[in-house]
Amino acid sequence: MCFRVFLLLIGAVYICCQVLATGDVYIAELMVESNVTLDAQTVISVLNDLQVTVNSGGSYTVTLLKNELVAECLIVGDDHSCNCSVGYIWSNEVCYTAGCCSDSTCKQNVSYMTPLCIAKVNVRMNGSVILTTGSFTPGDAAQTTPIADAFKTLNGFESLNVTGYRQSDTIADFKAAVSVKFETSTLQKVVTQLETSLSAVVWVDTQGMVTIESPGVTVCYKSSPQLKCTFEEATDRAGWNLTRKNDRFELNTGSVVNLDTSCATPEYKSCAIVNLKEVTGMWAGTYECGFTRGSVRHTANRKMSVALLPDVITMKISPLTADCTTTDNVEVHVTATIPASTETYNVSWTTVNGEVSKQSISHTLDYSAVATIACQKTPDARYIEVTFTNVKSQTKSARVDIPVIYDGDKFCSEEEVNGENWPKTPDGDTAINRTCPQGRVGYKSRTCEGATWLRVVSNCVSEELNKVLNAADLFQQGLGATQEVALDIFEGLKNSSAVNSDSSDTVADIGASINVLGVMASASQKVVLGDSVFPDFIGSASNMLNKSWSSANTSTMHSMSSNYLVSVEDLVKNIRVNMSRQEPGIISQNVDLKFCTDRDCNVSVFDVSVNLNKSTGIMKTFAVKNLMDKLKNNYGEMITTPLIVSTTLENSSDSSLEIAMDFPIERLNPNKPFCVFWNTKEKQWSSEGCTLKSRDDNRTVCTCNHLTSFSVLMSKRDISTDILDMITHVGLGVSISCLMVFLIIEYLVWSAVVKTNLSHFRHTALVNIAVFLLLADCSFLASSSPETLGDTWCLVLTVCKHLFYLAMFSWMLSMSVMLVHQLIFVFNPLRKRVFMFLSSIVGYVCPILIVGSSYVYCKYTKKPYYNKKTCWLVFERILEGSMHAFLLPVGTIVLTNLFSMVVVIVTLMKSSVPDGSKADKETAKSILKVVVFLTPVFGVTWIIGFFQLMLDETHPMQTVAVYSFTILNSFQGFFILLTGCFAEQKVREELVKLIKAKSKGNSDSTKNLTSTTYTKDK
Repeated sequence: MCFRVFLLLIGAVYICCQVLATGDVYIAELMVESNVTLDAQTVISVLNDLQVTVNSGGSYTVTLLKNELVAECLIVGDDHSCNCSVGYIWSNEVCYTAGCCSDSTCKQNVSYMTPLCIAKVNVRMNGSVILTTGSFTPGDAAQTTPIADAFKTLNGFESLNVTGYRQSDTIADFKAAVSVKFETSTLQKVVTQLETSLSAVVWVDTQGMVTIESPGVTVCYKSSPQLKCTFEEATDRAGWNLTRKNDRFELNTGSVVNLDTSCATPEYKSCAIVNLKEVTGMWAGTYECGFTRGSVRHTANRKMSVALLPDVITMKISPLTADCTTTDNVEVHVTATIPASTETYNVSWTTVNGEVSKQSISHTLDYSAVATIACQKTPDARYIEVTFTNVKSQTKSARVDIPVIYDGDKFCSEEEVNGENWPKTPDGDTAINRTCPQGRVGYKSRTCEGATWLRVVSNCVSEELNKVLNAADLFQQGLGATQEVALDIFEGLKNSSAVNSDSSDTVADIGASINVLGVMASASQKVVLGDSVFPDFIGSASNMLNKSWSSANTSTMHSMSSNYLVSVEDLVKNIRVNMSRQEPGIISQNVDLKFCTDRDCNVSVFDVSVNLNKSTGIMKTFAVKNLMDKLKNNYGEMITTPLIVSTTLENSSDSSLEIAMDFPIERLNPNKPFCVFWNTKEKQWSSEGCTLKSRDDNRTVCTCNHLTSFSVLMSKRDISTDILDMITHVGLGVSISCLMVFLIIEYLVWSAVVKTNLSHFRHTALVNIAVFLLLADCSFLASSSPETLGDTWCLVLTVCKHLFYLAMFSWMLSMSVMLVHQLIFVFNPLRKRVFMFLSSIVGYVCPILIVGSSYVYCKYTKKPYYNKKTCWLVFERILEGSMHAFLLPVGTIVLTNLFSMVVVIVTLMKSSVPDGSKADKETAKSILKVVVFLTPVFGVTWIIGFFQLMLDETHPMQTVAVYSFTILNSFQGFFILLTGCFAEQKVREELVKLIKAKSKGNSDSTKNLTSTTYTKDK
């Protein structure tokens, strides 16, 4: 007879590393063979004390602590009869080799197999059979029998029951039980055979195959527990789930969850660890691990309890302020609201009198108390604090500050706004009202400044949007972080953002929506999101920009818009694009997204052409409308443009890149564009790494050596620098002073210098030129800070500058035409009356008609006459815009005056007598005098401005032209003083005589000096 005895031996054993280990426990299997019948207990009894010899030759005594009979075989000749002891079953080798798969007597020769019998274990299976064609008939055993027959081939099979049918009876769920662990390949073979025979898909989950380790006690609040699962076989993938009440969540790496599957060992080829960080009550529940291979998933689960503390404590007080102006003590009722919990808390308060009441309301618990606030003035803040203590003696506290109004303090009086009561509140404090309209959650706040209430700030968010935000928070933590949940979140965000809310709550909804994008962007760094989320994501991002952000203050708007841009850019970057997708992109009202997998990418988003050469990866480019004006503009002198373009690369190994973007910019003024990108760290625009490549009237091409969000800013002027501003202001100040001096001198010497018609014509024109230039310069200085002016003053100053500059140029034209006429028609001089009549029409009437008609035309066509940001005329494009009512007349006059100057020079050259080099020198001097004297009064320097308009911003002469134009024209009054007074001999002589006469006090001389004779017109 052969006995197999399962022995537990303990003793001194020599270990392979040559170290004696004492106290180690070993398990051994002993086979006893005899040709006579032996009693098993007799054999076991002789094993009480054993001598064990190790490799080194040493002998040790071991003590048998426990022994158990596993199997017993009776062999008579060729007849075999083997039985497993109670609680044991035939091993898989015996079952699948000898066909002995139950716990009945085995008649095969299996005594040589090791192990022969193994301890029974509870292995349970849950599975589903999904028919690809047809359906099940409930109660028809003929359909379910093949399922049971297939599983009966497993070793240790105990039972199989069909538990129900789903989805129009196309799915049959079943439960099965076996009493032995098996290899996955064995079960997979059964599943494959069943799929073939039934034309179905079969999925099976097992329990009892996997070893799970977890904390054996309730873990502390905010502790970081670990759960670990191991399995002997290698599998395809591993995962974790959490079940609590009726909810089941798949776990993924997030801010709380960290999954680790790299812990496999030679003994356990599959391993999965979940590390939880700072758990709260929401992480209590049943954790299930699973190892999947083919259609089989091996699972194990364990319940974990968390010592609870309130995750959120909401404090409310009534009244909202303690009014100490009329009493010595104020009673304040305080309520602490927490989520409903099974934990029994020890609740303690500060500054509370009497008993504390507890009330359960819906899904919350309210703890209420009364506190007495003494009205003795103190620099410390008054507050009430509540503390919750759990069974682990852990605590969590919350406090509410109580605004106190002392006698003599400034405060805002009690006020009711839109049915909401705002109590008396001390200066500098903010009153919190936790009452929101129906369908919204949150609070409203209002700050008291001095004795004046500021506007109400609403933080009441839509309930549906708040649910989306909570789901996103769970997703970020790793709870339910799957593609399906992400789709639900973005769908909910899209639906919520499409709803039009009350204007006072719009900013709160937009802020919450941006928070959802930010949370999902953070989660997408750890959780892989597929491109199926793009449609709802892009739709929701577009909806946010359709709403008005105007009720947000400037700092809030800048913060929200920056967070929006960064979140959208991160999501676009992190969402994985399917290489085989057919659609090239997704477009919505305010966001246009395109993908490119080619090496040379050329895409267009909202008419912005983007070009990028890359070696690997997928280029993702999107353009955004209605966001640029909400971002902080740290370039104060720049005008924002409508579009922002962002480009990112997925799975790219390129170390250096250059991206080119062609923006459709329609310039309202002939302004210079600047290529910029959004610096996410500084939260402002920067031009580092970006350059302006080229531009024309409607397009601007930028190149950058990095990828992020790009745009174009337009300067309010061609070039705006502190140096140019200083030159302009100093020049205008000098010009105004010089023009006033010039007019005073003209008044003093007028009678002496206008004795002939020609001199009268010249000085009349000069005086008018000086007067209108003086008025134009004053108007220019008055409008140098358009942002401080109202619309009316901006319009008035624009009209003044337009009119006065045109009048100045018109009198310059009169002067140049008169000079040419006198040179050409020497014997037919102009009469004074004719000159004054024609000059008045040209110098007064024509400018008024041009300005008036251009203003009326703009009003009639509903086109802007002036730009509120510059207080000057509007330039739209060539031959469009009110600017042409200035450029065309001035350009015509400057060209005419230039022609007149050429005529004068030619006349001088013809009249000069050829007398060698001396005559040439005299002629050159005469020409130089003409150029110097006539250039300021003919406005020839303004031709530099037209030359500047024709130059590209990148041209090296652009800066030279700008500075030349600014210097020559801002100091034009100074040049008129020099050429009109001090350079004219007659004026200079009369001025000297006047000064001498004044210094001598000779009144008669003065009278003689100022007397004159007039030549009458014939």
